[in-house]
Amino acid sequence: MDLTELERLLSAYKRGELETDDAATQIKNLHYEDIGYARVDHARATRQGFPEVVFGAGKTRAQLVGIVERLVQRSPNVLVTHTDEGAFGEVRNVATDAEWHATARLIRIQRDRTELGVGTIAVVTAGTSDIPIAEEAALTAEAMGNRVQRIWDVGVAGIHRVLAERALLQGARVIIVAAGMEGALPSVVGGLVSVPVVAVPTSIGYGASFGGIAALLGMLNSCSSNVTVVNIDNGFGAGFVASLINRKWEPKGTQTV
Repeated sequence: MDLTELERLLSAYKRGELETDDAATQIKNLHYEDIGYARVDHARATRQGFPEVVFGAGKTRAQLVGIVERLVQRSPNVLVTHTDEGAFGEVRNVATDAEWHATARLIRIQRDRTELGVGTIAVVTAGTSDIPIAEEAALTAEAMGNRVQRIWDVGVAGIHRVLAERALLQGARVIIVAAGMEGALPSVVGGLVSVPVVAVPTSIGYGASFGGIAALLGMLNSCSSNVTVVNIDNGFGAGFVASLINRKWEPKGTQTV
């Protein structure tokens, strides 16, 4: 529970600005708000460092808009992943400052641009076809308060390309690497730097890549000890965990329950 929000509600009730029923409803909704088809988790930012992110696939536009409408009332930054431009048009009705990012198929509302990271997060792709997944990671990291450096198309088939970016890579605090095919690039990058490398296997490749499984297995078997791996095509997950690694941290004087 967000104790700051609870204190605000109790103060408003004490001043007579909230009726008893309204105060009780809002306090109940501090944990989550049940809107029938979804339980919107308003406490996610307090627990995990960023508000609940909406996975757009499989939701009707009405459901998606309903969830976003509740989230933007409490959270300055909201993401909707795996969605389409039609859904974006509907979201604009409840959040006129929403942005559509076609490459990543992502809607972003970013009202708070406070820098929260220690350093830069570099987002790297092996090929141009990996950009949609990498861009999802980059947009997520930016929404979570990070400076992001994009480095596209530096795969191992022309290894001189990634070596030419060594200075940028070594200046990053965390690196995300998206690669399909055999998934070799994270190991190469990991061998060049002394920071965490978050590897994202993509479903790009020919038949024997098995929709990203070959890249996933290659990354899981990396001999570079600083490489860790998220799921196939999970750019959002890579951006999220990289952001938490990069985040400035200070002990909080309040507790959450």
